[in-house]
Amino acid sequence: MKRVSGILLAISSLPSEYGIGCFDSAAYRFVDWLFAAGQSCWQILPLGPTGCGDSPYQSFSSFAGNPYFISLEELVSDGLLTKKECSAELAEDGAAIDYGALYKNRLPLLRKAFARTDSSEQKRIAEFTAQEHWLSEYALFMALKQHFGGSPLQKWDDDIRLRKPEAMARYGKLLSAEVRFHEFLQYRFFTQWHRLKKYANERGISIIGDIPIYVSADSVEMWTSPQLFQLDRSNVPAAVAGCPPDGFAADGQLWGNPLYDWEYHRKSGFAWWIERLAHCFRLYDVVRIDHFRGFDEYYSIPYGEKTARNGCWKKAYGSELFRAVREKLGSRDIIAEDLGFVTDTVRQLVRECGFPNMKVLEFAFDSRDSSGSDHLPHNYADNCVAYTGTHDNQTIASWYHTISDKERQAARQYLCDHCTPDEKLHLSFIALIMRSRAERCIIPMQDWLGLTDKARMNVPSTIGGNWTWRLRATDLSDELSKEISKMTMIYDRHPLNFQPQTAIIDNERKT
Repeated sequence: MKRVSGILLAISSLPSEYGIGCFDSAAYRFVDWLFAAGQSCWQILPLGPTGCGDSPYQSFSSFAGNPYFISLEELVSDGLLTKKECSAELAEDGAAIDYGALYKNRLPLLRKAFARTDSSEQKRIAEFTAQEHWLSEYALFMALKQHFGGSPLQKWDDDIRLRKPEAMARYGKLLSAEVRFHEFLQYRFFTQWHRLKKYANERGISIIGDIPIYVSADSVEMWTSPQLFQLDRSNVPAAVAGCPPDGFAADGQLWGNPLYDWEYHRKSGFAWWIERLAHCFRLYDVVRIDHFRGFDEYYSIPYGEKTARNGCWKKAYGSELFRAVREKLGSRDIIAEDLGFVTDTVRQLVRECGFPNMKVLEFAFDSRDSSGSDHLPHNYADNCVAYTGTHDNQTIASWYHTISDKERQAARQYLCDHCTPDEKLHLSFIALIMRSRAERCIIPMQDWLGLTDKARMNVPSTIGGNWTWRLRATDLSDELSKEISKMTMIYDRHPLNFQPQTAIIDNERKT
């Protein structure tokens, strides 16, 4: 068993120059920093174009990439933009992402770059579009959104919303230039992303991608492939996704995503899922699937409900789906996000698939969570991925200060540590899961830095103020890199030759 560790950091959180993290020199410096810190994995959040609430889990497409991640730095280098044109996008180091400003300013800037493409690039874009079967429909979908003032699919005129042939022909001609613009954006996105991934892989760093189980109601899939979902004759959802009430949310969570028509997927041999996962494995080395429980049973909430209280659980076909995936794609590296209330049938599905599941230290001491003992590090199996917390949780520093006195005492007792000052305790919690049996150990960047909830990425079931945190360039210090590398070596997770503890101590004495 090879023990490894990595860091969870969204692309958007990189300390890039122009207001949001992207595939620029800051991304390459982060890869170099990961390498110096002895890390083997970089886990990111979904790469799709963000929709409602700026959430990467509510995307306009399961296949497309977020144009905000395109490097303006590279467009300047290629002569498609000038530094002066980009100067309005400059942001203070570490400043929170202003999605409103991005929405207003970024696409007009990218249109300037598109207008300056030469014939050779236009040829490459056409070749790329021909290879990516999904792209033409996606580009038309985005052009239509622009035409309808950014309105969601459900508010479009019925003739085009329902894809009437005459409307498709009319809008395809009317919006042809806008379609080509969106094809350009995707060409640039994927060209830059694959180059960055190759750079990381060459340095021994695997990319762990993250895909939502569901697609957005305002997505190209809902427009082009309504048969995938539980819809009525007008392509309106019959029911939507969410989670039932629990100790964390009294009304449950109403996500609003359309639910899959699992009978259709079964009859089609799960073709869409196989295609989606094949695409993901061209983007990532490892795929983490969010809300894995939904492949066993999914929570169905009648359309139009204001809360998730009146939903019910229904059966899905996860076992058959992942057998079909294995037959078509072979054995693939998938992480099952099996958090929340986990039933015996979900556990059975995870075991049957053989996928590593997730363990989150914060859950181990939560009196509201009946599965807490499963998240205590001494109970971890080899085949799991251990986290201090995820993008949906508090930072470990703020978590410790906001839990009850009883929970805080239990955590200190488990650590056997009553002396470390609170401001350093985040390192003790990290060490706790780094020494566990888990093959992979992934630490959110905020936890290595000991940051408070001012750096929290997301509060589930809320809109506004999420997904905005960014690193400062100075956060990626040599001192922190050495500290991470040292701990990684101590717990046999360093990618270099794993040395006995005595050899590590000897090496440290020499240095």
